[in-house]
Amino acid sequence: MSIKQPNEMKIHIQIGQLRYLATPHQNFLLPIKYHFRSNTMDDEEQLDVGMFEEPADFAPPKPPTVAYHEMKSGHKVPIHLVGFNLREGHYLWNGARYISNWFEDNVSSIKDKTVFELGAGGGLPSIVAAILGAKKAVCTDYPDRELIEFIEKNIAESSTLIPEPKDRVVAEGYEWGQSPKPVLAHLDEQGRSDGFDVLVLADLLFKHPQHENMIRTIEMTLSKKRDSKALVFFTSYRPWLQQADLAFFDRARDHGFKVEKIFEHRLEKPMFENDPGDLDVQKLCTGWEIKWPEEKCSA
Repeated sequence: MSIKQPNEMKIHIQIGQLRYLATPHQNFLLPIKYHFRSNTMDDEEQLDVGMFEEPADFAPPKPPTVAYHEMKSGHKVPIHLVGFNLREGHYLWNGARYISNWFEDNVSSIKDKTVFELGAGGGLPSIVAAILGAKKAVCTDYPDRELIEFIEKNIAESSTLIPEPKDRVVAEGYEWGQSPKPVLAHLDEQGRSDGFDVLVLADLLFKHPQHENMIRTIEMTLSKKRDSKALVFFTSYRPWLQQADLAFFDRARDHGFKVEKIFEHRLEKPMFENDPGDLDVQKLCTGWEIKWPEEKCSA
């Protein structure tokens, strides 16, 4: 069991795979509401039920799964995913697939570059980057042992597709906004000083309270070379919160970054077919490039 007490004085209590919420004026625990999509938590919503009652839309934990991503070469990359996970690591998101496709269409943007992936889940973009010849890809997610072990398993299963040296892609635990020293430690001396050439953020923008920490991480780790970039690909799976997702880019501009939309793809069907909301929004995946302004670039 683990207990976390955020600044707003809500106490989050983790018991196995279930999470509960208590506030100072309560003498009982409220289960944090499962979102309309099974096993997706929403901290801002609470159910008016006691600790031992299940929400009406409760779905039991799911076992681990495996998904496959087919590259244009025909190679299939297996991605093993944890079962139920509070940090959404149990899905292979659209953003991960389409940023991986973008790498194949823009190999020069990734070959011989250093890559840092945030909130990687199964780690598909980092693995594809390594297959395409990235100099180093550091694939990170929250420092949860199970999440990192699954990334390591996925890297190992694609090792035959990765050119030597095989350690050009590694898994590492990292919490957004914290010191990036453990991540930068995987680079050579020059890289530790300069930062990464490419950052990857695939389907992370729905975590609105973490936008500032994501941008702070970009500030601390993105190299100031002119061609360095943070690639942000995402779908607004909750269409009514699309503007809150897009607010990430306004915040990035407020921090002095240049932001440009570089990709758009409309899927034939949404990832979650029974979800409510505007289907056109749910079927749209866009990609954005965040770069340092010219006056801050060093090379």
